[in-house]
Amino acid sequence: MNKYPQWLNDAISPPDSQAMSAARARQNQLTKPPGSLGQLESIAVRFAGFQGREKPSLNKVLVRVFAADHGIAAKGVSAFPQAVTAQMLQNFARGGAAVCVLAQSLNADFRAVNVGCIHEIDPQISVVHNPIASGTADFSRQCAMSQAQLIQALEVGAQQTSSADLFIGGEMGIGNTTSAAAIFAAVYQLAPEAITGRGTGVDDQTLARKTALIAQALELHAAQLHQPLSILQCLGGFEIAALVGAFIASAQAQTPVLVDGFIATSAAALALAINPSIEPWLLYAHRSDEQGHALALQQVQAEPLLQLNMRLGEGSGAVLASNIIRQALLLHSHMATFAEAGVSDAD
Repeated sequence: MNKYPQWLNDAISPPDSQAMSAARARQNQLTKPPGSLGQLESIAVRFAGFQGREKPSLNKVLVRVFAADHGIAAKGVSAFPQAVTAQMLQNFARGGAAVCVLAQSLNADFRAVNVGCIHEIDPQISVVHNPIASGTADFSRQCAMSQAQLIQALEVGAQQTSSADLFIGGEMGIGNTTSAAAIFAAVYQLAPEAITGRGTGVDDQTLARKTALIAQALELHAAQLHQPLSILQCLGGFEIAALVGAFIASAQAQTPVLVDGFIATSAAALALAINPSIEPWLLYAHRSDEQGHALALQQVQAEPLLQLNMRLGEGSGAVLASNIIRQALLLHSHMATFAEAGVSDAD
C-alpha cells in the first residue's frame, strides 16, 4: 500500500496580521466613507496579508487548466461525448477557449495540462502532457482510481504551481460535474438530489440517471468515505485530484488561490478537509449556476465575488473575477487619503 506524501499535511503559515492591520488603517484614511467599497476593501486587506505589505499588487496570475476523462461518463451522464475533453485540449492549445481569451486579456501565465484523456492527444500541441491513465474507472462499479494514481495526480497538480500573486485552477472533463456532486455528497453528507445538477444541460431523464448513479456509488463505497483522500480516490477525477494538490501546494507557497465554480469548489472542499490550514489562502470567484453550488459554498462558508449565472468551468469565472481583485488593489494603493487630498473626514 502506498503512503500518502507528507507534504499534503504540512502546516501553512497564516497571512501577515500586521500587514492586514496596516491595510485596514489605510482603508480608513482613504477619501470615502468607511466600508463604502464593500468587498473591495476586504480584498485589499486580505492581499496585504498574503503579500506581507500595506500596499499589495496583482501582477503575476498563474492559470492552470487540468483535463481528464471520467469512467462514469460511459453511463450517459453528460450531453456531450467524451471526445470533447481531448478536443477542448486542442482548443486550449490554440487559445480558442473562453478561459484563454480571458487569461490573455489579463496577461496571465496560462497552461493546459492533460492528466488523463481517453482519446489520443497530439504530443506536438502546446499543452503539458502528464497523463496518469486513459481516464478514471466507472465509480459506480469500483474506485475511480488506485491510490498510486491518486498520489500521482496530486503531485502533478502541485508541480504546476510556482511563485505568483494568485493561482487559478481550472478543469475540463466530460462527466466531472457527476464526480464533483458525488464528492460534495460524501464530504458533507448531502442527499444526491440536493447537490446534483444538469452539468452540460442534460434532460430530466439523464439527470435522474446521474443522481441515481451517485447514490449507487455512495452506497458501494460507504465504508471508504470517512477520509477525504479516500473520497477522492473512490469518487474523484484526475483533474480534480490535480486541483487538490495545486490548491494545497499554492497555499504552502503562500500564494492565494482563487477558486472557480462547482468542480473547483469540490476540489477546495477536499483540500480543506485534508489540510484545514489552507483556509485563509482560499478566495471564491463566483456562484455558479450549477444546481448545488450555492449549497456547496454555504458548506465552505464562502462569499463569492461574482454571481453572473456562469457554469462553464475551465477557471473562466475565476479569471474574470481576478480583474475585480486587481481593481480593488489599485484603489487601495492609489486613492488619496483625506490628508493628501485636503478633504475633511468624518471626525
